[in-house]
Amino acid sequence: MRTLARRLLLPGLTTLALTATGCSSTPHTGAADAAAPATLAPAGDGTSQQLDVAAAPQGTPTPAAVARADGKGKTEQSSLKVASYDQASGRAVIAKAPQGPAPKPTKSASPSSSPSPTADKPVAVGDVIASAPAPGAPNGLLAKVTEVVGKTDSGTEVKTASTTLAAVLNDDKADGKVPVDPSTVTVEPLMKGVTFSWAKGPGVKFGPQSAKLPLGNLRLDVNAAVDTAPDAPASAGASVSGFVQLAPQVEFSYDGGASGGSGPRGATLGMSGEWSSQWKLQGRAAASTGTPKRIPFAKLHSAPVIQVGPVPVVVNLDLTCYVQVEADGRVTLDVQQDVKGDFKVGGSYALGKGWTPISESHVKSTPVTATVAATGKVKGALGAEASVGLYGAVGVSADFAPYLRGEADAKASASSDGKTSLSGAWALYGGFDLSGNLHLQLSLFGTPLFERKIPLGSLNREWALASGHAER
Repeated sequence: MRTLARRLLLPGLTTLALTATGCSSTPHTGAADAAAPATLAPAGDGTSQQLDVAAAPQGTPTPAAVARADGKGKTEQSSLKVASYDQASGRAVIAKAPQGPAPKPTKSASPSSSPSPTADKPVAVGDVIASAPAPGAPNGLLAKVTEVVGKTDSGTEVKTASTTLAAVLNDDKADGKVPVDPSTVTVEPLMKGVTFSWAKGPGVKFGPQSAKLPLGNLRLDVNAAVDTAPDAPASAGASVSGFVQLAPQVEFSYDGGASGGSGPRGATLGMSGEWSSQWKLQGRAAASTGTPKRIPFAKLHSAPVIQVGPVPVVVNLDLTCYVQVEADGRVTLDVQQDVKGDFKVGGSYALGKGWTPISESHVKSTPVTATVAATGKVKGALGAEASVGLYGAVGVSADFAPYLRGEADAKASASSDGKTSLSGAWALYGGFDLSGNLHLQLSLFGTPLFERKIPLGSLNREWALASGHAER
């Protein structure tokens, strides 16, 4: 993922001591822009119900949900499953699911969300199926039956076409936040020196750092060399080390109270969570020409299933963690910074107003120590590209990158407690960049398409860590 949003520089924050910083953005994007929608009124037909939003239970098959074409009753959990799916042709085989223990009722359970005699009916043209990940559909399936081809040894073969959540959530409402279980995250290291840790459940720990992790957190540690300037001495070999730790969660809401079948009144999809990172950049990094040199070091993927009443909604999350270095090849440095904060990215829809971006971040830096030598500039970041979507389609993309930036015209040693030893002018800065886009695939909610990507609104916040000038 590469963000296309235009950088919008916000006023910087300059202090001689470290301070907490935070900001949010609601950019102007044309007709689709609006302030965050107010609380929506209940549907006028009196049939709307509030559905629970929770993580689907693990270890047991998640029942498919079926909205029947005859329109009798609400969407229901079914005894059917998707036995196989071919994405190229849109053909699926629907079979009877193995019978397990009956699901426990939730506080919002009603006859419309409980198994009923129609749950055993074979599929028919016009039925809509919402399924958790299945063979051939690793990101789940949300589809409408367009033709029943016939019986096979594995079940009933059908042709399908794409559809929307509005076809299965109807006029119901749902609103919730679901933490991502770190044990469901797959990690692909992209360089040597990367380790992954996570912690789940009382007394259950995994990974080299998991004993220190709060429950529900995941952590990536990296310790790797980066390109060193060709003329740098051996003692100035460039390297980066540190970690990224986060606890992501999915934010989902839906209000189907629109009249006339025109789609939902409101919807939200986003990702939020706490973030902490610590990194150390040392040596004389090679000069970067044109764009900063970005070095991805790990890819993470998860496809959590959230249960929205009877409907399994598959959310796809992808993160690429990276180190980014922008240097002129002349500066030798030794900098370290701790960053803690949170972030929230996504989109909010309101009928008649369209999609409004959500982009927020609050970051706090802890004291750093730094040494900058020679004349030149350097900037180092430890960040993550993220995307969140539904059933395999990207809905929101974002790039969050806390960074350090230094510049000097001689030699300077400093710490954020005010102690300095320097010759010449120097300055050190901390900051973060946050940017991203809303994508067309958010129409999976049943909302109208928009003609272009909607930028989240790029945020940049920078604050002075330390600076000075001295004459010899």
